[in-house]
Amino acid sequence: MQGAVLEKYELRRERTRRKIREMRTTRPRLSVCRTLKHIYAQIIDDGQSKTLVAASSLSPDLEGKVKSGGNQAAAEAVGALIAQKALEKGIKAVVFDRGGHVYHGRIKALADAARKAGLQF
Repeated sequence: MQGAVLEKYELRRERTRRKIREMRTTRPRLSVCRTLKHIYAQIIDDGQSKTLVAASSLSPDLEGKVKSGGNQAAAEAVGALIAQKALEKGIKAVVFDRGGHVYHGRIKALADAARKAGLQF
């Protein structure tokens, strides 16, 4: 049973990446990675293969503001932080890459917080 679940996850992740590549957009990509303890987000320019902005629940900017890095409150804080850093660098519109994860819970909280802070996707 566990192999089948892992296989579905792998297929979903590959399908997500393929769709983003097919879009061939000039907008950078907001990539989200989550673990049980933390959540990470980075804005990547695929043309240059460079990370433009990064934030996570381990960021020094969020130290003391977030109790646990593995909950929705931390995801909202990371979303607001990544949007703030992106706007400072002049990035206003991105493509959202949920990394194969279902758009639910912490992923959705991060995306909603980033939108609320002014990032467009």
